[in-house]
Amino acid sequence: MNCFMCGGVFEDKNAPFMVDIDNRYFIVKNVPSQVCKQCGEVSYNHEIASQTRKLIEEMKRMNNEVVIADFTENTESKKKEMNKNFVETPRSFEVAMDSLVGA
Repeated sequence: MNCFMCGGVFEDKNAPFMVDIDNRYFIVKNVPSQVCKQCGEVSYNHEIASQTRKLIEEMKRMNNEVVIADFTENTESKKKEMNKNFVETPRSFEVAMDSLVGA
């Protein structure tokens, strides 16, 4: 698949995802994605975007200004352990996240 921004070639990689919701920052590390080798544009498939959205919904329950989680450590099978994986402490994928920010 070619990048829609520059026409470069995508490669499978884990990449960080960050979103600002109501002046709170949510960072998800190691999100499976496709990253353009030429310009660095990041793309996510529908399933990964959906899982990331669910993870961020869980992260929103934390009352911290900045919340960080690792995608690979927070799969459906590990949801019960999720709260101990958060740490207090910034690329965007706005189309998939519009519903989180009310756009």
